Amino acid sequence: MSLPFFYIDNESTGENILTLSEETSRHIVQVLRMKEGELLHLTNGKGLLLKVSIQQAHKKNTVVSVLERTNHEPPKQQVIMAVSLLKNTARLEWFLEKAAELGVDQIIPLRCERTEKMQFRTDRARQILISAMLQSRQVFLTQISEPQSYFSFIESISNELTYDKFIAHCIAEEKPLLKDVISSSFTKAILLIGPEGDFSEKEIITAKEKGFKAVSLGNTRLRTETAALTGAVILCIQKNNSY
Repeated sequence: MSLPFFYIDNESTGENILTLSEETSRHIVQVLRMKEGELLHLTNGKGLLLKVSIQQAHKKNTVVSVLERTNHEPPKQQVIMAVSLLKNTARLEWFLEKAAELGVDQIIPLRCERTEKMQFRTDRARQILISAMLQSRQVFLTQISEPQSYFSFIESISNELTYDKFIAHCIAEEKPLLKDVISSSFTKAILLIGPEGDFSEKEIITAKEKGFKAVSLGNTRLRTETAALTGAVILCIQKNNSY
């Protein structure tokens, strides 16, 4: 049986005795009913995995001792999804959860010309990503940035020559399937996904001028969150196959 898995954001000193946060302590003591001597795993989302034993079970400040400490190497390949904000926040949050479970390394919310909703709670999004990381028992937390202007973001990475850069859009033109053009040896792959009304022509032209290749995700027209998940699956499969 797998040990319970929790997130910590304060393990940086290498100490062998740790006091857990009130939220984590409450879950350990009041939900899982764990006692002194029982074991669990902790991760800081940066590759560190700790196996610890409960020394003092308290609903506000559980104390644990470190039995094993493992530092995992970061993945050699990174998948970055740059996705428009959505009018329906729940749909975007659904994508965040699934992307983290797949192992997407970074998500960048975009404000595009046809984006209908500009507000975004980065703090809530981060909690969703932490929960998904723990549920899927990973030790690297998917990073999320504050929302960025589409054109500012495109400009900011225009000189990144190590990126494999793609844009998925719905305008009719000859476009290869993403799965057929993603390199098996990519270092960083980034995929742009637009809002419900798709990218504007200006946005598509700008992306192409900055080195983005237009790709197709299949023969059907997809909702934004479905397109984003489809692209994430394709890229993460390639990433995982490279291990």
